Amino acid sequence: MGEMCWYGKLGSRAPALSGSAPALCGAVVLRILPPFPPSLLSLGSVRGRRETYLGLRFVKMLRPEVSSTSTAPAASVSSIEARSQGPRYNFGLQETPQSRPSAKASASTPLGTSGAAGDRSSSSSLPCHAPSAWPAQGSYFGNKRSYAGNTFASNLTFGTSSSSARDSNPQTLKTPLSAGNPQRLGCKSWTPQMGYSATSSSAVSIHSPSAIVAVVEGRGLARGEIGMASIDLKSPQIILSQFADNTTYAKVITKLKILSPLEIIMSNTACVVGNSTKLFTLITENFKSVNFTTVQRKYFNETKGLEYIEQLCIAEFSTVLMEVQSKYYCLAAVAALLKYVEFIQNSVYAPKSLKICFQGSEQTAMIDSSSAQNLELLINNQDCRNNHTLFGVLNYTKTPGGSRRLRSNILEPLVDIETINMRLDCVQELLQDEELFFGLQSVISRFLDTEQLLSVLVQIPKQDTVNAAESKITNLIYLKHTLELVDPLKIALKNCNTPLLRAYYGCLEDKRFGIILEKIKTVINDDARYMKGCLNMRTQKCYAVRCNINEFLDIARRTYTEIVDDIAGMISQLAEKYSLPLRTSFSSARGFFIQMTIDCTALPNDQLPSEFIKISKVKNSYSFTSTDLIKMNERCQESLREIYHMTYMIVCKLLSEIYEHIHCLYKLSDTVSMLDMLLSFAHACTLSDYVRPEFTDTLAIKQGWHPILEKISVEKPVANNTYITEGSNFLIITGPNMSGKSTYLKQIALCQIMAQIGSYVPAEYSSFRIAEQIFTRISTDDDIETNSSTFMKEMKEIAYILHNANDKSLILIDELGRGTNTEEGIGICYAVCEYLLSLKAFTLFATHFLELCRIDVLYPNVENMHFEVQHVKNTSRNKEAILYTYKLSKGLTEEKNYGLKAAEVSSLPLSIVLDAREITTQITEQILQNQRSNPEMERQRAVYHLATRLVQTARNSRLDPDSLRTYLSNLKKKYEADLSKAEQVSGKTEE
Repeated sequence: MGEMCWYGKLGSRAPALSGSAPALCGAVVLRILPPFPPSLLSLGSVRGRRETYLGLRFVKMLRPEVSSTSTAPAASVSSIEARSQGPRYNFGLQETPQSRPSAKASASTPLGTSGAAGDRSSSSSLPCHAPSAWPAQGSYFGNKRSYAGNTFASNLTFGTSSSSARDSNPQTLKTPLSAGNPQRLGCKSWTPQMGYSATSSSAVSIHSPSAIVAVVEGRGLARGEIGMASIDLKSPQIILSQFADNTTYAKVITKLKILSPLEIIMSNTACVVGNSTKLFTLITENFKSVNFTTVQRKYFNETKGLEYIEQLCIAEFSTVLMEVQSKYYCLAAVAALLKYVEFIQNSVYAPKSLKICFQGSEQTAMIDSSSAQNLELLINNQDCRNNHTLFGVLNYTKTPGGSRRLRSNILEPLVDIETINMRLDCVQELLQDEELFFGLQSVISRFLDTEQLLSVLVQIPKQDTVNAAESKITNLIYLKHTLELVDPLKIALKNCNTPLLRAYYGCLEDKRFGIILEKIKTVINDDARYMKGCLNMRTQKCYAVRCNINEFLDIARRTYTEIVDDIAGMISQLAEKYSLPLRTSFSSARGFFIQMTIDCTALPNDQLPSEFIKISKVKNSYSFTSTDLIKMNERCQESLREIYHMTYMIVCKLLSEIYEHIHCLYKLSDTVSMLDMLLSFAHACTLSDYVRPEFTDTLAIKQGWHPILEKISVEKPVANNTYITEGSNFLIITGPNMSGKSTYLKQIALCQIMAQIGSYVPAEYSSFRIAEQIFTRISTDDDIETNSSTFMKEMKEIAYILHNANDKSLILIDELGRGTNTEEGIGICYAVCEYLLSLKAFTLFATHFLELCRIDVLYPNVENMHFEVQHVKNTSRNKEAILYTYKLSKGLTEEKNYGLKAAEVSSLPLSIVLDAREITTQITEQILQNQRSNPEMERQRAVYHLATRLVQTARNSRLDPDSLRTYLSNLKKKYEADLSKAEQVSGKTEE
């Protein structure tokens, strides 16, 4: 047949190799393989030589029916979907007697479990006993298996074993890790394993859950001290946390919401049936869709955790050892986490390959999950599928890593002003330098998921399976593609000026990038690269390794070429035989198959020839195959397995040489994701008139607007001013229904978050005080799941705020107390306001209780604001209508009985409306009888406001002397006017 090769669609390219290969269907002609060495030519035809040079045993071992007995095939993150159909709880690792399962039992084992007793060793010193799909001596890892065995109890499995495994091993299972939860013994969950690629099309989404989190709490006097460790299966990074929490465990719940875990691991002592801890109960209530796994308390071992960190942490981040040496609970959590992950992944992490960092709760602002939902930071409350959220407004990222970084920053804004300003400097330079902006964007958009790529590369599989081999080959191609983008990224950053961009440029000058790329190019073809399309990537993987490195590989590839050419030739013959427009197609699921587009009336007897089977039809497009084609696909797959195996051996040897340099990719991953996020901020600014924020001790926004509303609305939203200082830190906002109160509260919080993540904000001018916590109480829905009424839900949310707020908090409360009667509602609101007034937190309190506005008489730091409305005569209906201006003004609202007006508009019977108006008038007169203004309080208020303005001027003023003199003169006039007003109140009181 010659050296013809099928390359998929027209114009696709395979890596250039020596030899010639006339391509089919107009594909590019490439040189593929060299002439065979004379020593091999005497062996006869290529097909006849395959089993001779590889050995009959090896060929049989790679056939599907045999290799399917592998007990731990690789799985992608898409297996998350499969998990949701199974039970939530996965309690315990089970230790089983050592015995080898039958092939039948192994073949029926579910993905991600060992399935039988003998697959793994229960002793930490024993090597892995699972039968490998390939000879162990072919592996480059040397003592890889002994290292794997020393780091994990390999003979542990989750829940009860499969039925086939039980049949082959009827002995009683010992369950040392799940004691205390016998009711849930048989439950298990599937966790995605290694083997997915950096651009796996089967991934559910960028933000699908992929983190596993271990949580442990101190006992006795240490109760309330929490240790957490998390690892993302898409990123080789472990995050450690340890902090003290109160009895509501607010910090734990918030942290877990941010991590969005796929699975949570806890000690079995925390969830003994009938005596579970409060922490376990709260976590299970708040994370109903998350899988839970319990392991024995002994695996939460701080000494073992420290050993893991010393063994696995890369040198660049080794200072974490100093931070966590005395953090016993997070060390205990990481010990259990790594044991568990190592088990479910059926692989170990290479020494010195993980990025491990400690994150204290004081490094970022805290936004609780309820506030994140109320503010629609990530998910729209009306339709979870649309992107009318803050994330949707800012997300113009080009890489999965950039998108993940943006998400985590929105949920955990920065609190360090210097870091925020460095980001703002970068955004400013990107906006001012178009060449830099478009140059960076062009390069960044070509990067793959670097973090996920790293995660796969640093894992060492305990078994050499076909899937593991294919994954390693694919990801080595991705690594080459990624490293080839380093120089273009350096060129794009060469002329930047801001310190942060210069620092990232410095990171890219690391010589290890060049060393790794050179080593890869000695083995991998220059033309091997990431390409879209499963057939294109198959071609890239087959011909990734250079020719003449392994003669047997060259022969196997020639065989594969001939088989593919035979398939194309056979389909051409079928087309001529039946005079049909047949074409060759390919899919990862079906392999090669036949497609045809033709009107069914043009077919003889309106039917396809009987030779074609498995026919599917969509409109006039037919897809089908034949018995011969199925057999040739099987031969093609067998040949592929041979190629993948030999390529894998070469790739493994190459990886062993570059492992010592691979740590520089952590810097590259961090650089790419941060640049992507900063470019996204700059892109968002170009679409709207955002302004760079300043950071002072004042919250001042001039003509600010709601960023999400701007995206939804056809016209630009109405802009409003905001001014909150330490001297006037409590705003009471009133106004009719639908006048814009809730939208305004959300607008302030969104602008605050945007400023603290380093983005420009929607305003003409903005100044912010750093908020360490952002609280909201906006929603008025009841909660059926927790049996909470509207009022009870209000009380729970406000209690959470009161327990956790501090002087640096931003608090937004919307219409508290609506779920009970008026008197109780006013009383609760008044008491809550007085408590919050004792703090220096910035608080915005929207209410319909106008009686609450009188609190400004007692507290000079209270300011009353209201939304204006206009009354318009409706001539058609002869009624007065309300026109909403959405403008915020100072003072108490002058609108009275606007609830009754809204009721009237809603077609409530007129008699009901008139009765309600009369009763309301009587009640209002009674309430206002005892309310009198106090002249002394008015004088003190005037003095207080003058003092706070002077202090603020002394701290933050940047005015020149003349402007400052004018400002102080106006301040004096305002003070005198306030005193005059107090005298007038005194005169009226005497009368």
